[in-house]
Order: sequence, then C-alpha cells, then structure tokens
Amino acid sequence: MKLRIVKPLSVLLVAVMIVCNAVIQVCAEAAGMPVQINAKSAVLVDVSSGEVLAAMNEHEQLYPASVTKIMTLLLVMEAIESGTLNLNDTVIASATAAAKGGSQIWLKEGEAMSVDELLRATAIYSANDACEALGEHIAGSEEALVAMLNERAVQLGMKNTHFDNCTGLDDATDTHLTTAYDIALMSVELLKYDLIRKYTTVWMDSLRDGATQLVNTNKLIRFYQGATGLKTGTTSKAGCCVAASAERDGTHLVAVVMGSPTSDDRFNAAKALLNWGFANYETVTLVPDEALLAEVNVIGGYKDRFKPVVEPISPLLMKKGSADVLEQSVQLVTDVQAPVIAGETVGTLTFSVGGKSVAEYRIVSPEEIKKLDFLEILRRLLSSFASFTKQ
Repeated sequence: MKLRIVKPLSVLLVAVMIVCNAVIQVCAEAAGMPVQINAKSAVLVDVSSGEVLAAMNEHEQLYPASVTKIMTLLLVMEAIESGTLNLNDTVIASATAAAKGGSQIWLKEGEAMSVDELLRATAIYSANDACEALGEHIAGSEEALVAMLNERAVQLGMKNTHFDNCTGLDDATDTHLTTAYDIALMSVELLKYDLIRKYTTVWMDSLRDGATQLVNTNKLIRFYQGATGLKTGTTSKAGCCVAASAERDGTHLVAVVMGSPTSDDRFNAAKALLNWGFANYETVTLVPDEALLAEVNVIGGYKDRFKPVVEPISPLLMKKGSADVLEQSVQLVTDVQAPVIAGETVGTLTFSVGGKSVAEYRIVSPEEIKKLDFLEILRRLLSSFASFTKQ
C-alpha cells in the first residue's frame, strides 16, 4: 500500500519541479534575456565600462549567500593597495570567527594564519571562518566590519543592498539582501585589482602543510575558458548563486546569477550569458585620425600655434562588426588666447556608428604656453625693426 502511495507522490513531485523550472525559464524569456536561464535574477556586465549587456530582475532584492564575500575581498584588496595591510601579516582568529558554521577551515580561537592563507581559504574554498577573521582584522570587530561593508556598498552605489554579516549566512536574518546588479557593481570594483586573480583563478590548493585541502567552489575556473573568478554562494533561502567572470581577447565580462534551483543551473546560466557576451561583443582599440587634428592658433602667446592631442583613450566594448563602420568627427577651436594650460580642452573627438555617438574624448593642449609679457613684446618689436633696417 505504501508503495502505491509513494510512487504517485514522487511522480507528482518531479512534475512540479519540471513545471517550476519551465515557469522560471519562460519568465527569463519574457524579461528579454538573450539566452534561456533557470534563475530568479541575472545580469551580464562589461567589467571595463560597467555597461549592462543583458539583465533580468536585476534590481530584485534576494539573499546572496556566500557571494557576499566579494565585499570583504574588496576591502582586503583596498587595504593592501593602501599599504595598511600586507599579505604576510599575521591574523589571530577570534572566538567569533572560530564559531562560524557552514563552509570553513575549522579555525581555532587564537590560531594564527597569514593574510595570504586566509585569502586563499576565502576566495577558493569560501570559508566563513577565514572571511570573518580577515574582516575583523581590518575592521577591529564583527560589528565594525558590518558597518564597513554597508558603508562601502553605499559608496559603490549599491542602492538595494544591506549586509548583516560578511559570510552570507542567512539562517538568523531576513534583512541580508542584495541584487544581481549590486553584486555586479562590487564585482567590477574587485576585478580592478589584478592581485585578486592570484586567488580566484586557483582550482586546488592547501593549507597547514597540506593537511587542509582547498577546492574551488566555482567549477567554471576549471572548465570555462578564460575564467577569472569570482564567487559562488548557496543557502536554502538564497538557492544557488554565482558571480562568474571571464576574459577573452581583451573583453572582460561578469555574469551574476541568483536564485537558481541547482548548482548546475547557476553554472549553466552563467556560461550561457558569458558565451552570448563573447559571441556578440568585442573590445576595440580606438585610434584617432590625426588628419582631423588641425593646429590651433595662439593669440598673445610665446608660441603662435600648437598641435592638439586626444586625451588617453581606453579600449571600447562594441557589438561585433560595429568597428567596421565606425566614424570619427571633431569639433575644434581655431584659436585660443594665451596663456594656455597643459591639458586645456580645445575640442572634442566623437566616435559614432550610424550617426549615434558611442564614445567622446577631449582634445587638449599638450603643453603650457605662457602669455607674452611687455619685455618679450618689446624684444620682438626691436628684433623685427632690426631685421627691417638690414634690408
């Protein structure tokens, strides 16, 4: 009798799961996603410019799980960059850090590890205790760390984010929330630091002389070409989440996926978004047409004219094929009054496709040109008079 009951129930459960997955996928298509994904929200962003290339429910507040750790990793990178933290610095685990549950390296209260070791444990294995120890070392306490996390989120423009901790553990909170878009913002900021790749691109490592094994929770690091990181997260509330970044041929993208039913779903979604991005976009190096940059006359200066230059141009993400029809136009003054400051704007260079501007850059003076003073004017007059009399 039990067999007759269990079998129909199991079939019904499978059917419900299939329907739920289908609904999520249909919603993804309805939201205008270029690929089919199984998730509650997602976004694909260009790392260099921050441009959103594809999005679905990207501003919906959801639980981020361990993707939260991106913010602590960012604080660590910034501290190292500023010189207030060193990879060889020793960190002493607090009772709070040692008590963290979930994924961990089983730190003991008072145990000493270097910043480098704890970074490896956090970025590769997503260890909650290691992340807490690092954060407390920077901020001084758990409470101060949470304040720093939220303050940095505000600075980055993460308008729909509130952190209650640095780990993403959400059993005891209903307010630890963020969005796919906000996660993309902090991911882009973290990826500005080349050092982070030393950790986020490692597949396997170990601590404590090999006694503690570390395997990256991000399977894309091993299997996806050009993967650069970044962070996974899973809880019963959050579902399966990932911020997955990859770089190919100078194009660096990050795909954030939140609320997938399974781990495979989140990785498949991230791969689909990244594949679509690399297939449809390319990073182009723009080269100004020097013929468009006419000399600028200087009125009342030590020099009569100068050849302007374009401010430094960053590589530009464009839809594939757009570079072939790229046009340049220049707006440039004919003359300026001395004094001229080095870097002074004298015009604008515009790159456009089909009449629509895709990038604008300042045209500037490459040097300082001082205004003629009375003595110099007199000297020039005398010199001209002397030349005239010799004739």
